[in-house]
Amino acid sequence: MFDQLKIALQYMIPQHGLSRLTGWLASARMGVLTTAFIRFFINRYKVDMSEAKDESPAAYDSFNAFFTRELKDGLRPLADSDLVLPVDGTVSQLGPVTDGRIIQAKGHDYSAEALLGVPELAAPFQSGAFSTIYLAPRDYHRIHMPIKGKLTDMVYVPGALFSVNPLTAENVPGLFARNERVVTLWETEVGPMALVLVGATIVASIETVWAGTVTPPTGKGVRHWDYRNLKTIELDKGEEMGRFKLGSTVVLLFGDQAVNFAQELAPGVTTRLGGAFAQKAG
Repeated sequence: MFDQLKIALQYMIPQHGLSRLTGWLASARMGVLTTAFIRFFINRYKVDMSEAKDESPAAYDSFNAFFTRELKDGLRPLADSDLVLPVDGTVSQLGPVTDGRIIQAKGHDYSAEALLGVPELAAPFQSGAFSTIYLAPRDYHRIHMPIKGKLTDMVYVPGALFSVNPLTAENVPGLFARNERVVTLWETEVGPMALVLVGATIVASIETVWAGTVTPPTGKGVRHWDYRNLKTIELDKGEEMGRFKLGSTVVLLFGDQAVNFAQELAPGVTTRLGGAFAQKAG
């Protein structure tokens, strides 16, 4: 009953207004108040500050600076794998894309076309493979490249801002294709890859390293940037590509028979940036 109430409230709250207010507060520099809240957050969510380049809560002048904190150098070495995990988090789902449909949770799926926002961009992924990784509040919130890639497209897709935690994923149909998101598409050694950064309740900002803040500001329409006709963006395996200011989810799509995911990966498995993700198929 309580779980259903939490879901119902998400339909009722002013999702964007609450998220933008949270974003303003998270960027505020309030001295000892900021430090006190960071300490509360660390204790509440069991954040392991021994992994942070700056371990002291007082080292961060805003909550956003803390939330997007860097890790210590060398802490996440890259595995001997064709593709490495792009984030710290937890596997939500992974497996085949069947007839263009992606599994969200038991009893729920959604289409690759809806996820990517521009239908023709979904063509290479209609019978491919996908992985969805959830970033909890305690996790490191920078996103890195699983494989070397050349950016071909970036798409901003407006939408709702539901929570993306497991409870919501199990109860809100089409969640990841409903929420606001930033879609990036890449040419890689294993063929086309989509790396989608999904927004959520109180996610104040989604950024990429080449464009800076993509959202906010938000809009009511889909925006599509074709990087084949803009500047060349190439990133190496393990290189940072973007970040969330407050937590969310990433969804990755690959083409037909492009990759074989590491055997140890399954729903509920904890991921660490740089760990073994997948091998090139064949």
